[in-house]
Amino acid sequence: MKYHAKVYVSLKKGYSDPEGEATASALQGLGYSVSEVRSSKAYEVSFEAETREDAEATLDEMCRRLLTNPTKDDYSFELSETR
Repeated sequence: MKYHAKVYVSLKKGYSDPEGEATASALQGLGYSVSEVRSSKAYEVSFEAETREDAEATLDEMCRRLLTNPTKDDYSFELSETR
């Protein structure tokens, strides 16, 4: 079966986010009342797997081995079957 996933990666709390801090500062400079901005990444991945359970396990492995740094990143994903 073919699957499509959206993977969302963000820094764990406690880790410095220079991009988010710069964006918050820029938004404040434009007059917006923001207290915090956190940056994140999104990946879209299409792949094949035998079952949904296999697809979830494969995607989780992809995240742990390459798409994230488990020490400093949190991640979540949405998985859907495609045709």
